[in-house]
Amino acid sequence: MFNTDRKFWGWGVESNAFPQPMLMLARAFLQAKFGVPPAEPRAVPSLESLRMPEPALAVPAAFADIVTADRYHRAVHTYGKAFRDVVRALDGDFSVAPDLVAYPRDEDEVARLLAWARAENVAVIPFGGGSTVVGGVEPDRETRASRAGVLTLDLCRLDRVLEVDRASRSVRVQGGTYGPALEAQLKPHGYTLRHYPQSFEFSTVGGWIATRAGGHYATNYTHIDDFVQAVRMITPQGVLATRRLPGNGAGPQEERLVLGSEGVFGVITEAWLRVQDIPRCRAACTVNFETFAGGVAACRALAQSGLFPSNARLIERDEALFMGAGDGTHHILVLGFESPSLPQGDKLEAALAICRAHEGKPKKPQVRNDGEGGASDDSADQWKQSFLRAPYLRDELARMGYISETFETCTTWANFPVLDAAVRAAAAEAFAHTTGQGLVTCRFTHLYPDGPAPYYTIIAPSRAGQQLAHWDTIKTAVSRALVENGATITHHHAVGKDHRPFFLMQNAALSLDMLRAAKRAVDPDGIMNPGTLL
Repeated sequence: MFNTDRKFWGWGVESNAFPQPMLMLARAFLQAKFGVPPAEPRAVPSLESLRMPEPALAVPAAFADIVTADRYHRAVHTYGKAFRDVVRALDGDFSVAPDLVAYPRDEDEVARLLAWARAENVAVIPFGGGSTVVGGVEPDRETRASRAGVLTLDLCRLDRVLEVDRASRSVRVQGGTYGPALEAQLKPHGYTLRHYPQSFEFSTVGGWIATRAGGHYATNYTHIDDFVQAVRMITPQGVLATRRLPGNGAGPQEERLVLGSEGVFGVITEAWLRVQDIPRCRAACTVNFETFAGGVAACRALAQSGLFPSNARLIERDEALFMGAGDGTHHILVLGFESPSLPQGDKLEAALAICRAHEGKPKKPQVRNDGEGGASDDSADQWKQSFLRAPYLRDELARMGYISETFETCTTWANFPVLDAAVRAAAAEAFAHTTGQGLVTCRFTHLYPDGPAPYYTIIAPSRAGQQLAHWDTIKTAVSRALVENGATITHHHAVGKDHRPFFLMQNAALSLDMLRAAKRAVDPDGIMNPGTLL
C-alpha cells in the first residue's frame, strides 16, 4: 500500500529532513544576494487542522477493500509538488481534495472502477507518484462543481516486472512501479533502464510515460519515449494495447499518442520497455568556464560531435555556488560517459579537447573500467547530491517566504541567445512589479544537435500571504516569454493545468482538435482527469 511516511504538504518523506548545515549555507547565500535576512520558517500544519470538505461520495460497497475516504490519503492525493502546491498546503487549504482514493490490485479492478465512475458521473484522476509540478493530479473547482465527486486512482499496487525478453533486451512492467523498485527488479537480470529523473524515488513507470519524463541521459536517450516499446492502457471505452515493434512505419504510431497524455485518455497499466546492460565503464570530468557563452559554445560542439556523452550539464556560476558544486567564480560543465563494456577514456579526452577549444579548463579526469562505483569528481558528486535534495530545499525556501520556481524549455542553438535575453528581461520586469528583486540562473539539462534544453531557476524574496500572487505574476511573464520567443512551455515537466494556457498558445489549432477528437473516442463522458492538458 501507499507509503504513509509521505508528506501531505511537500516533497518526499517526513523522515528525510533537509540537512541543517546545508540549509544554513543557503540562508547565508540568500541574505548576501538580497541583503535581507530570511524569515524564520513557518510551521507545518497538522493533518487535523487542514481545511478539507467532507467526501461528496460514500465508499462503494463493491470496492470497500480497495477504496478509502481516509483524511490522510485524501490529503496526500490533493496536490502535486509544485511551488504553489506547497504554499497552499502550508496554508492548510485542501478544499479541492478528492473525495475517494482507490488502490486497485489489477487491470480488472481498474476497469471496474472506471465503469462505476462513468455510471455515477465521477471524475477519475490517475495517480502515479504524485510528483507533478504542473497541477497534473489536482482536482479543479470546475470539475468538483460539475461532477458527483472525484476519485483518485493510485496504481502503487501494480508494481512488478512481469516478463523479461532477454533476446530483445526488453521487459514488461506494471505502470505503478516506482523507479527504485524497477531498478531493484532489473538488477538480478543484469539490466537497468538508466532513466533517472529528479523525481526518480517518487515517480512511476506509468507517470513517466504519461508525462513524457526526461531522464538521466543528457544526449541521445533523453526521454522515456526512447525506451517505450509498447503500452497498455485501460480507457472508459476498453483496452488499448499497442504492438511490440522496434520500428513501425504503418501510419501514426499508437503509443506516441499515449505518451504525454497525462491521464486524459485512460490509465496506463503496463508497458514494454527497452532496457540496457548495467554500465561498468565510466569516465567523468568537471570543466570550468570563465563565461557562460563559452560553455554554451562547448555544449553546442559536443552535441554536434557524435560523442553522445551520458552527462553534459552546464551550470551557471550562481547556481553552482548555491548548490554547493562550485565556488561562484566559474560556470561549470559536469561531463560524463558510460558503457557496459567499452572503455570511455578516449571519448572523454575527445570531449575535453572540444571544451579546451572553447576556453574550458578541465579538472582532473576520472576513469573507471572495473564496474565498481562511478567515475566522478567532488564537484560532480556534490552536484548530484544537491540535485536530489533540491526539492526538499525548495520546500524550506517556501516556508521562509521565498518564491522558488523553475522553467525548463527547449530551443534551437541559433535562437538560444534571443530566448535567454527574453527570459531574463521578463523575469526582471516581473520582479519590479512584485518582489523588487530576484535571482535568475540557468543550466542546460539536455543537449541535442539542433539545440539545448535550458532550465531556469528563479528565487525571489516574498512573504507569507503574498507568495502566490507574486508567483503567478512571475510564472505568467516568464512562461509567455518562452512561447513568444521560439521555445516550448515544457521540455519534460508535462502540461497539467498550470501550463495549459501556454500549451494551447504554442500548438496548432488543428492539432488540438485532433487531440480532443481522440479524447472523445476513448472518454466520451469526459471523466478522465478533466481540466488537464485540454
